[in-house]
Amino acid sequence: MAAETGPRVVVIGAGIVGCALADELTARGVRDVTVLDRGPLFAGPGSSYHAPGLVFATSPARVLSMFARYTIDKYRSLGCFASVGGLEVATTEERAADLYRRAGLAASWGVAAEPVTARRCAELWPPLDRALLLGGLHTPDDGLADAALACRKQAESALRRGAAFHGHHTVTAVERGPGGVTGVVTDRGSFAADVVVSAAGFWGPVIGAMAGVTVPLQPLAHQYARTAPLPGLDRTARLPILRHQDRDLYVRQHGDRLGIGSYAHRPMPVDPFDLTASELPFSADEFAPSWRDAALLVPALADSAVEHGFDGVFSFTPDGMPLIGEVADVPGLWLAEAVWVTHSAGVARAVAEWLVDGRPSTDVHACDVNRFHDVQLSPRYIAERGARNFVEVYDVIHPLQPMERPRPLRTSPFHPRHLELGAYHLESGGWERPHWFEANAPLADALPPGAAPARDPWAARHWSPIVAAEALATRERVGLFDMTPLTRLDVRGPGALAFLRRLTTGRVDRRVGAVVYALLLDHAGGIRSDITAARLGDDHWQIGCNGPLDLDWLRRHLPEDGSVAVTDITAGTCCVGVWGPEAVALVQPLADIDVSHAAFRYFTARRVHIGHVPVTALRVSYVGESGWELYTTADLGLRLWDTLWEAGRRLGAVAAGRGAFESLRLEKGYRAWGTDMTAEHDPYEAGLGFAVRREEGNGEGFIGGRALSRKRRALSHPSGATAERRLACLTLDDPTAIVLGDEPVYAGDGAREGGSPVGYVTSAGYGHTVGRAIAYAWLPADLAVPGTGVHIAYFGEKVPATVRAEPLLDPEMARIRR
Repeated sequence: MAAETGPRVVVIGAGIVGCALADELTARGVRDVTVLDRGPLFAGPGSSYHAPGLVFATSPARVLSMFARYTIDKYRSLGCFASVGGLEVATTEERAADLYRRAGLAASWGVAAEPVTARRCAELWPPLDRALLLGGLHTPDDGLADAALACRKQAESALRRGAAFHGHHTVTAVERGPGGVTGVVTDRGSFAADVVVSAAGFWGPVIGAMAGVTVPLQPLAHQYARTAPLPGLDRTARLPILRHQDRDLYVRQHGDRLGIGSYAHRPMPVDPFDLTASELPFSADEFAPSWRDAALLVPALADSAVEHGFDGVFSFTPDGMPLIGEVADVPGLWLAEAVWVTHSAGVARAVAEWLVDGRPSTDVHACDVNRFHDVQLSPRYIAERGARNFVEVYDVIHPLQPMERPRPLRTSPFHPRHLELGAYHLESGGWERPHWFEANAPLADALPPGAAPARDPWAARHWSPIVAAEALATRERVGLFDMTPLTRLDVRGPGALAFLRRLTTGRVDRRVGAVVYALLLDHAGGIRSDITAARLGDDHWQIGCNGPLDLDWLRRHLPEDGSVAVTDITAGTCCVGVWGPEAVALVQPLADIDVSHAAFRYFTARRVHIGHVPVTALRVSYVGESGWELYTTADLGLRLWDTLWEAGRRLGAVAAGRGAFESLRLEKGYRAWGTDMTAEHDPYEAGLGFAVRREEGNGEGFIGGRALSRKRRALSHPSGATAERRLACLTLDDPTAIVLGDEPVYAGDGAREGGSPVGYVTSAGYGHTVGRAIAYAWLPADLAVPGTGVHIAYFGEKVPATVRAEPLLDPEMARIRR
C-alpha cells in the first residue's frame, strides 16, 4: 500500500489532535502527511480553540491516565502548559470519601495526588469559602494547556519534517477503492491517500458518513462563562484548576478573571451535520443556577457578573471513551475522535505507533473504534448514551453501575424466568446480566456467620449476601448460569485449521470433539484476548471469545482465497452454564448419551439432546466445578432452561448470577481478559504459559510466537518469557475486609507513609469458599512470591494482604473432573 518513504496519510482536522498526530507521525519517519481543515489554520472553528485547556490525569480508566500523563509531559516540554495543579473539593460526605478512592486510582496509575484538608484547600485556592468544604484532592502535576499554541507548535514541528497543512479546505468526500480508501475530495481539490485519519472532532460523524461508516459520537453543548475582573484576585496567583463536582462545575483562572464551566444544565445535543462552528450562543437563564452555586463556593463572585459566555460543543460517546483505530469495514480509514485536550497528545502518540509500528505501546482496547456491538450503533442509542455521559461527567460512578437507558435492550431467552426469580440485572454490551436472584434470599438468611461479611457502603452497592448463597450452593450442589452474553463465533472452511493455528497459541489441531483454551496475541506477544476453541468437525470450530474486537482481529487475518468463514452466531444462540458437584446427576437423566466423566471428559465437546432440545455441550468450567456450557439455538432456549430447572428441583439447583460467578472464578484463579491482562502483558507473566504451544524452531507458527521466543532467550528465564513482573494472587488478612479493583499495592508493612506503589489490583472480590477477599495484582517478580506481605490502599486505608500460591481452590483439579 505504501511507498518506500511510508504511506500517504491525510489527516482531516487541524485541531489539537490532528496537529499532534502530524507531529507524532513525522517524528516516526512518515513524511507524506497532509492535514486539512475547513477553517483557517490554528484559529478554529473546532473545539480546540475554545476549550478551557484543563488537563487532569486521574481517571478510573488506566488508558486515559496514560494519555493524560503523556500530554502533560509533551506540552510542558513545548512550553504551552502551565503546571498550576488541580484541586477537587468535596462538600458532601460521599464526595469526600470518593476523593480517597480517586487518590488510590491516581497512585495505581502513577499520578501524584494527595487528599488534603479544608484548611489546605483554602491555602491552595484562597477565594474559596472554606466553611463549605469537607476536604479535597490536590494533583500538583495537572494544569492548563494553551491548546491553540500547542496546535501551532506541533504543526511547526511536523512542517519542518515535510508535512503539509491546508486551511479553508472542506472535505466533501472520502474516496474508496476495492482495497480501501484512496483519498479525499475537498472543495479545493483532491488528495490521494493510503491512510485517511478523521480527527475532525464533533464533525467525525459527517466524515464517517462520507465513507459509509457510523461514528458513534454525539456532540453536546457545554456552558462556559468568563467573569468580569474580580477585585482582589491576583492575576499572577496561578490558582489550580478547581473542580466542584458536587455541583458539576469547574473553575480556572484567566488573569484577574475566572472561567466557569458547567455540566449541571440539561443535555443540549447538537446535530453535527448542521454545525458550522464550535461556539453557540450563550443561554444566561440556563447558566443561572450554576452561577449561584459557583458564588456560594467563591463568595467574591457575588460582586461580579458574566462578562462573556458561550455554549461550546464537545463530543460524547456511548461509553465516554475516545474512538481510535482503523475502521473494520474500510481499510485505511482511521479515527482519532472524541478526544479532549486532556488526552490529545497521548491519543496522537498511540495512533501514530499503531500506524507505524503495528501496535500502540499502551493497551487501547477500551478506546478501539470497533469495540461496539451493532446494536450499540443505532442513532438513538448513540444519542441517549452520549447525553447520559454528559450528565454523569462529574458523578460518583460505581464500577458496576449501569446506565438505565435504553434498557432492557438485549435479553437472553431465559429472561422471562429470570424476572420471575427476581433477578437483579446489571448491563454489559447491551445485555441484561443477572447479578443475583431474590428468590435465593432464604438461602442467604440461612448462611453461617461470616459467610457473607458486612460491607462498607461503597462495596455494598450492586451487591447482596445472596451472592454468597449462590456461590456456596454452586460449590455444594449445582447452579444454573446464563452465559448467553459471551460472544460466540463460528469458524469453518477448508483453511480453518491453518488459520486458527496461525491466529491462536493453542493446539487446535486436536481431534474432533476437543476443546482448547488459547490466546490471541499481537505481533509483539501481547495478549489481545483469550478464547476457547471447540472443534465440532474436521473444518469447523466454535470459538468463545470476548467481543467484537476478537471478531475484527480474526476477520483482518482471513486468507484471501476465501477458504475460511468467520460468523458471529451470538444473537441466534444461547448458553446455560451448569456447574457443581451435582451437575452430572442433573444432566444425565435428561441426556441421550452417557455424560459421566469417564465418557465425557473435561475439555471435550459433544452433541447431545437435553430432553427435546438439541445441544452442543462443552465440558468446560470457569468456576472450578464439574459441568458444562450447554448451547442451543435461541428459539429453544426457554425450553432448555425450563427442562434443566424442573429436573434440578430435586437436587436443590439454584439460578446463580454474575456475582457468584466472579467469586467462584477468582477462587479458581481464572483470568479475565481486559481486566487481569491486556496487550501490555505476555502469557508467561500473566500466568498463562500453559496456553502457549511450543513450536519447532523459532516459534513462527502463530502470531506473536517469534516475539515470545526472543524475549525468552533474552532473559534466559526457564519458566517463561519475562521475569520483571507477575500477576499475583493475594488474599486480605482480615476475613471481613474487601477491595474491588484498581487499588494501589504497597510493599512491606505499610508503616512508612509517602512510599510509591509497587503495583495495582486488577480483579477483586470475596471468595466465599475460602473465607477471604481475593485480589489479583500486578507486582514485581521478587514480591510475587507466596508468603510476601503487602498492603492495598482502599479509601485511604492500607489493608494488609498476603501473596498466595494459586489456585486457592482445588489445585489438583479433582472437583472439575468428578
